[in-house]
Amino acid sequence: MEQQHERDGGGPPRTAGGPPPSRPGAPTWRGGPRAWREGPPWWRQGPPWMRFGDAAARRLPWLTTALLTLFVQVGTTFAAHGQSDRATPDGFARALLLAGTAALLMRHRHPVLVAYFTAGTAMVYLGAGYPYGPVLITVAVGCFAAVVAGHRYAAWGAVGMLWAGHLLVAHWLYAHLPPSGDGASSWGGEVVIAVWVVAIAAVSELARTRREQWAKERAEREVAAQRRADEERLRMARELHDVLAHSISVINVQAGVGLALLDSDPEQARTALTTIKAASKEALGEVRQVLDTLRAPGAAPRAPAPGLDRLPELVEQARSTGLTVTVTTEGRRAALPPGADLAAFRIVQEALTNVVRHSESRTATVLVHRAPDAVTLRVDDDGPATGAEAGGSGNGLAGMRERAAALGGTIEAGPRPDGGFRVTAVLPTRTAPEENQ
Repeated sequence: MEQQHERDGGGPPRTAGGPPPSRPGAPTWRGGPRAWREGPPWWRQGPPWMRFGDAAARRLPWLTTALLTLFVQVGTTFAAHGQSDRATPDGFARALLLAGTAALLMRHRHPVLVAYFTAGTAMVYLGAGYPYGPVLITVAVGCFAAVVAGHRYAAWGAVGMLWAGHLLVAHWLYAHLPPSGDGASSWGGEVVIAVWVVAIAAVSELARTRREQWAKERAEREVAAQRRADEERLRMARELHDVLAHSISVINVQAGVGLALLDSDPEQARTALTTIKAASKEALGEVRQVLDTLRAPGAAPRAPAPGLDRLPELVEQARSTGLTVTVTTEGRRAALPPGADLAAFRIVQEALTNVVRHSESRTATVLVHRAPDAVTLRVDDDGPATGAEAGGSGNGLAGMRERAAALGGTIEAGPRPDGGFRVTAVLPTRTAPEENQ
């Protein structure tokens, strides 16, 4: 037997919690200052020349190495014209330059070895009296790769080795090395080299820091994407559980009635079979809707999601199992947000399913209290639990709590002091205003 009571006044059985915090959507490149800070999506993992990960280590940098080789060879020719006091680059000088730039092919796979090798070839090149110039670029690139790969001490060691060798040659061994008649270098020139070393170190450390930041952001995005996928799977599992648990409970009860009355009351058995057919058809429709969402993510559902306006259907289905449900509605009727409306329907559905499956009571009461900022649901039954199935698997209560928590609401479920069982849910219906950007 069903009763509908409408009252505009009266406080809710339990006070509602505060409104849930707003959840602003993910920014796009076209909207919001955060998008402009992060840059376009293709840049947020770092520029292509800074991605020294496993994939970069597997690929040899042929193009950049070839360009560097060409630049060093041609640039050294032009540098020699302005340094008449240095030895003219010959075949040995070209071989040293080629060896230094060729080693850069392996700078992502073996950054420490490449840093020391390029510093060694440059030291031999300068010790042989050849002109200063692009040869130092090979050392800069090799040490840069070492610092970015996390080997800053190795890079500093390679630069220190080159600097120490240059000091030794330029100020003490110059008389014994080509070109003939060469004098000691000025100490002022060492300041220029020191500035060059500091500049390499600063740029390399900045690149390493940015690379670590990009790697951290990429890992955070992957974790967030995995979390969203897990939440979506959980939501789908919760929907399927609520649909199937309710419908199969109705089918199970009606199948038992049909079997018991098949011989003594065929007409009543026919009614039970009709109820089974209707419940299975409805369950198939809802399951198909959930699966369609999985097959086409983001597609609009073909049928509207159920809400509290379908409570009479739940009451009729419960009545077909022998359970009498009384529904009382308090407060002013108003359209609920879709998420809250669906959660409210599923919570009442699961609570009634638990009464059918796990309680010996044949009556249940449902209270729906609508407040301006929340809807409160309370489902009571006054019967003891059935011994073998008391409490069930716990998935139903867990699903109800997850639905409420997703909206910032609460669920309380447990035995009543005077006997029976009570489920109380408070679901916020008013979201906080969006923050100004």
